[in-house]
Amino acid sequence: MTATRQSFSPAVYFVGAGPGDPDLLTIKGQKLLQAADLVLYADSLVPKQMLAEVGPQTECIATGSKTLETIVPLMITAVRQGKIVVRLHSGDLTLYSAIHEQMQALGEADIPFVCVPGISAFQAAAAILNCELTVPDLVQTIVLTRISGAASAVPEREELASLAYHQASLGLYLAARHVEKAQKQLLEHYPADTPVAVCFRVGWPDEKIWLVPLGEMAALSLRENLIRTTLYLISPALKTDLPRRSRLYHPDHSHIFRPKR
Repeated sequence: MTATRQSFSPAVYFVGAGPGDPDLLTIKGQKLLQAADLVLYADSLVPKQMLAEVGPQTECIATGSKTLETIVPLMITAVRQGKIVVRLHSGDLTLYSAIHEQMQALGEADIPFVCVPGISAFQAAAAILNCELTVPDLVQTIVLTRISGAASAVPEREELASLAYHQASLGLYLAARHVEKAQKQLLEHYPADTPVAVCFRVGWPDEKIWLVPLGEMAALSLRENLIRTTLYLISPALKTDLPRRSRLYHPDHSHIFRPKR
C-alpha cells in the first residue's frame, strides 16, 4: 500500500507509532511515513524497524538527544518549504507523548498540524495476555496514570493511593524507578494478591511479561533490573479463572437489534 505526496498537504503529522511492533502501526501512519519528506522520531522509544516504510526521499532525524528548541524549528522550516513532516512518537499521542508544547509552538508559528492516533502499551499488553480489562460485575473502569518523577510531577489530587481506592484496572506508566513507592501506595487499597502484569518493552523483539501478585511487584522489578520502558497492569481482571459473562449476548437480554419475541 503506497501513498503519494499528493495524498497529504504540507504540515506536521504527529503519528503514534504504537508500543514497538511495526505491525501495530496504523494504515494512515504507514501512508504518512511513505509520503514524508522529513521524519523526526523519538529513537529512545521508537525502534528503527518503524522506519522500514519510509520512502527514498525521506530524511530521518533521531530526536532522543535534542531539545524542543531544536526540534520545533526543524519542523517549521520544513513545512514552510512545502514539505510533509512526520513527528513519530511511541505509543498513542494522548498518553505521555509530550506533544502539547509542540502543538502550542506550531500554532504560534501558524504551522498546520494533524494528530494520528496509535496503539498504547496497555492495549497491546492486554492483548498479549488475552485479557479484557473490563469484566462484568468485577471491574468496569480503567485508570491510566504514572507516579511523580524528575521529568513531571503528578498533581496531589491524583496521587496513586487515591486512585488505588477504586480497585479498578490500572495501567501504571513511568514507574519502574519508583516501584517500591508505587507498590506501597497501591497496597493501601488493593489486596496483596491482586494480579499484576509487569510488562517490559511491549511489542519489541526483547519483550518480557511477568504475572505476579501485587505484593511481589517491586521485588520482581528490582531482581530483573527494570528501570525504564516498563508498564504495570494491576487488575482483578487478570485472573484467568473468572466465570463471568456479559449480558450483551445473553439469550435473556434484549435490545434494539435483538428485541424480545
